[in-house]
Amino acid sequence: MYEEFYGFSERPFQLTPDPAFYFESLTHKKALSYLGYGLNQGEGFVVITGEVGAGKSTLVAHLKEKLDGERMTVGEVVTSALDGEEMIHVAARSFGLDVDGGDKAAALAAIELFLHEEARNGRRVLLIVDEAQNLSIGALEELRMLSNFQLGSHPLLQTLLLGQPEFKHLLAQSDELEQLRQRVIAAHHLEPMQPGEIEPYVIHRLAHVGWDHNPEIGAGVWVKLHKATGGIPRKVNQVMTRLLLMGAVEEQAVLEADMLEAVLEEMAGDASPEQAETKVARPRPDRDLPAADAIAKAAQAAAAPQPVSQERVRGLLDMQINAIEKAFAERDKHMAALRREVEKLSKTRAEAGGSLPADADQRLSAIERRLDEQEQSLRHVLTMMIDYFESQATRAAA
Repeated sequence: MYEEFYGFSERPFQLTPDPAFYFESLTHKKALSYLGYGLNQGEGFVVITGEVGAGKSTLVAHLKEKLDGERMTVGEVVTSALDGEEMIHVAARSFGLDVDGGDKAAALAAIELFLHEEARNGRRVLLIVDEAQNLSIGALEELRMLSNFQLGSHPLLQTLLLGQPEFKHLLAQSDELEQLRQRVIAAHHLEPMQPGEIEPYVIHRLAHVGWDHNPEIGAGVWVKLHKATGGIPRKVNQVMTRLLLMGAVEEQAVLEADMLEAVLEEMAGDASPEQAETKVARPRPDRDLPAADAIAKAAQAAAAPQPVSQERVRGLLDMQINAIEKAFAERDKHMAALRREVEKLSKTRAEAGGSLPADADQRLSAIERRLDEQEQSLRHVLTMMIDYFESQATRAAA
């Protein structure tokens, strides 16, 4: 929605990793240096850690674009809680090996044969393991054992481990991982962006989608944005999405700090299940508008948990979209009625020679309140729908 209003070619702040939007902050530049050094060694383990949303996956996607596909074979594993034998099978499948139905020994033999063939063809092999904090000690030990495969004195496999801060602590403190720890040749922890990097990061992503300074962004936004997000890229993306959405709904050409404050307050309310429920379902004496009721019902439908079945999800999405469209139609009808009321008051004023009936001020105030009610309801349901669709996209990408 907001990308159309501002003329963007696509949404600039998607939550799913996209190397096209890669921004080289100071910490990402350091991480690339460590990755480059580690990959040049061609052996052992390289470890990159960082908070959720710090940009680990985007960094790796950017790295993969720079690798020579003719000289490097890459397997990728996004882990859940795997034990040792499961880790071997998953690693084998990441390289396209058919090990279904085989035992651990057969899977190891298939991996070793594959590594030897790649080496004879002049290709190096890299295994990327994401969400490494989910791995058991046994699974990490199996990864270490895979690093033992050699052709003569030449190591055949290198592993890149990506994980959250708890993995960094586990690797540093666990006595059971001493041998793996000795094979780590490079490691880096991704830090949040610095305050001075927030503006370049946002402008970088906006420029990628054709931003031409519409909307303008007020200077007071940057400090507040860093404070609210802690410099975590994914959090910055979340807040900027909501800020642009508000700007589009209110048809604003400038995004100011007070708008950001309103967005942050709204997101803080959405973060609390009790507050969100109250915000949608609480009865109010002045909420007697058909359109407002329809929008509230649509918001409740959008907030409802979705089953895993894709067919079921698509059906529910269609129902939600229909509910939203119906709510908007009701809202347009009600807005037309309000406009007629304003026109009637204006006509009355003209006929009265510039004076208004005694109750005119009260009637105008009531109209303003009802307009505000409609706008708040519309904005709430739109932001809930944006969150829902983004969460669906994130789960689909995972």
